[in-house]
Amino acid sequence: MTAPTSGPVSEPARGDVVRRRLVVRGVVQGVGFRPHAAGLADLLGLAGSCRNDATGVVIEVEGSAARVADFGRLLQSQSPPLARILSVESGDLAPSGQQGFTIGGSTDGTGERSMVPPDTAMCADCRRELDDPAGRRYRHPFITCTNCGPRFTITLDLPYDRAATTMAGFSLCAACAKEYADPRDRRYHAQPIACHDCGPTLRVLGRDGAEIARGTEDALRATVAALRGGAIVAVKGIGGFHLACDASSCTAATVLRHRKDRPDQPFAVMVADLASAARLVEVGGAATLLSSPERPIVLLPARPGAPVAGCVAPGLDELGVMLAYAPLHHLLFADLPDGSPGAPAALVMTSGNLSGEPLCFTDDDALNRLGGIADLFLTHDREIAVPCEDSVVAWAEPADGGAVPLRRSRGHAPLPVPLTGLTVPDETVVLAAGAEVKNTFALARGGVAFVSAHVGDLGSLESRTAYGRAAAQLLRFHRSVPELVVADQHPGYASTAWARQLAADLGVPLLEVQHHHAHLASLAAEHGRLEDPVLGMVFDGTGYACDATIWGGEFLLLGDGGLSAERVGHLGAVRLPGGDAGVRNPVRTAALALLVAGVELAGTAVDDELSDLERGFVRHLLDADTGWVATSSVGRLFDVVSALLGIRLRVTYEAQAAIELEAVAARWRRQHPDVVSPPLAFPARDGDGPTRLDPDPLVRALVEDLAGGASPGELAWRFHLTLAEAASDLAATLARARGLRTIGLTGGVFANRLLLGLVTSRLRSRGFEVLTHRVVPPNDGGLSLGQVAVGVRSLRIGTPDDACPADLSIH
Repeated sequence: MTAPTSGPVSEPARGDVVRRRLVVRGVVQGVGFRPHAAGLADLLGLAGSCRNDATGVVIEVEGSAARVADFGRLLQSQSPPLARILSVESGDLAPSGQQGFTIGGSTDGTGERSMVPPDTAMCADCRRELDDPAGRRYRHPFITCTNCGPRFTITLDLPYDRAATTMAGFSLCAACAKEYADPRDRRYHAQPIACHDCGPTLRVLGRDGAEIARGTEDALRATVAALRGGAIVAVKGIGGFHLACDASSCTAATVLRHRKDRPDQPFAVMVADLASAARLVEVGGAATLLSSPERPIVLLPARPGAPVAGCVAPGLDELGVMLAYAPLHHLLFADLPDGSPGAPAALVMTSGNLSGEPLCFTDDDALNRLGGIADLFLTHDREIAVPCEDSVVAWAEPADGGAVPLRRSRGHAPLPVPLTGLTVPDETVVLAAGAEVKNTFALARGGVAFVSAHVGDLGSLESRTAYGRAAAQLLRFHRSVPELVVADQHPGYASTAWARQLAADLGVPLLEVQHHHAHLASLAAEHGRLEDPVLGMVFDGTGYACDATIWGGEFLLLGDGGLSAERVGHLGAVRLPGGDAGVRNPVRTAALALLVAGVELAGTAVDDELSDLERGFVRHLLDADTGWVATSSVGRLFDVVSALLGIRLRVTYEAQAAIELEAVAARWRRQHPDVVSPPLAFPARDGDGPTRLDPDPLVRALVEDLAGGASPGELAWRFHLTLAEAASDLAATLARARGLRTIGLTGGVFANRLLLGLVTSRLRSRGFEVLTHRVVPPNDGGLSLGQVAVGVRSLRIGTPDDACPADLSIH
């Protein structure tokens, strides 16, 4: 219960008894809101009742008018820490003379559905109990209370009550039942509570599913021994399985890479606490973020000599670190009762899946799909209803552009994002299908958008099955049927095909929104700026354009309340040889870029890497003027530069070349903070159509300066500087010509904090307001918010019937 800590409490008045009904909507179930209301009523001497229904929390309170007014004020100002109130409706009732205040049973109700709360890290109170040998929950792996623990991932249906969660099968013992029924207890009506006597049980299984150990201490002892011995252990957490190993052992990490088919992509690392994190990374201003209830993975600069194997994050100067957030994690790191040490101080904790597949969250699926990766399985019998990955944030000090969300999942999903400024009837329901990679989907109703947890890439059948299951769960939670389905315009996206089929099955329209338009709309939506014209720099890898070409370096003017996105500038053509094969082999794209710019291949790092077959292939493409795709993608330009400088010529994961190019540039700048570096040539060209930034002089300048003795690190830094200068200059020119003072930065390239900081500072110095992402990712993980916002807007004012570059099509 959250007791009032400030604000006057009125003296009782006579002869002015009133009764008021309050309906509180938002994230108000599973966060202690009913105990909060009951505690306030008890403190103020008020009678009444409260209950959950499908719309939120319904409260009736009776007493003096002054104290009822105090109740309404304190109900919101001192709400529980995990509550998110969106609205409170009130109405007067006739006083009944009721005595006392009761918490009633839940009812299904009608109208809007309530909101499922996210999962949160173990709170300080539960941590103290976990470590207290005198307490009855000492070393209980599932300790939780009203203020912490699993919510979203155990919820089967709404309203949120134990019977509608995966805790329904665990009957409360007498001691837990007493706490559950006591309004003064921290676990009053806390649905996930249990103890050693009545809660879930840990087990350790072998690859064949045979039980090796059972019970808290035996299971932990076996797991710790395996981790210390270099084994790979699949650990069932709150939202799914992790694959864990000793982060100080390059042997263990290399085995995990080989088995998981993840050759280079960095692994996340988990540590016990903030002090442990500070031994690995430069925590700086990220301490609050690291230790927040959301407990995301935070990308931070690695400390020199940090006790983490270099093969955990190869080629990078930073680590993705998260603090233990579940009781089970804390117990893994803690010393065992016999005094022997717990798990290694830093553990690789990567998603429990094969590359390109969805997260495993059931024992059977984990044994089936992870049996070739994990040596042991630490699991338990509390089922996971909704799988949920860890959230990821890239940290930069606010002066350098601020922290950037890269994956919005555990701790955030499915918190609502208000569609501020859009007048939306409560009954309006729109579903957006999202993108193909880093997929999320979104549901809008009642003026807010619910963006799903991270689904991932939809390239496999398993991923598409998981996607359909997760979307069905969201619709079931909200008892909603969309009146409009929104998708990307790309004809080959699995998400678009799914959306088309759903729209056909429901007999509702399908709206297709161009990829970069949706990116910019997502940024405007999270800032509540859909009604305002915004010039957007939308830089990403590739996105299907309304003219059937590939875009990715766009200057778009968002207008018509978010419904239109006019292309007013772009990056000049980068030629992508062989489609996806070119993306996987930046060396080929760089070779073609050199030849197009009039530079011979001989003597370059590109030529050294090319096979004879590839060299002939690229020359043929240039001579035949076919076999390549022209793209305005800034992501592909990063690939070209990374390969030209010999930093990354072939990739094994998305954006690897760009990520390593940023790392090299940032490293050089740290080592040479006072060097004044001139920008490279990157001119803006006018002509037919929008202004474009010409990459050919940039390519020539890089090769000339590299041949003249400039280091790859210096040129990597100068490339970032040049791109920031050229893009900022063009954006400022385009914005001023239209009388605009607001410029937005979005698209996956702006996960690059070096570029983000350089562009942001330059635009602000010119007097512009700069919008960047703080709620949803700039990458495709935020696309669904933009899609759903455009869809809602189209229902309100209609869809313009324009040709490209206005980029909506409706069927």
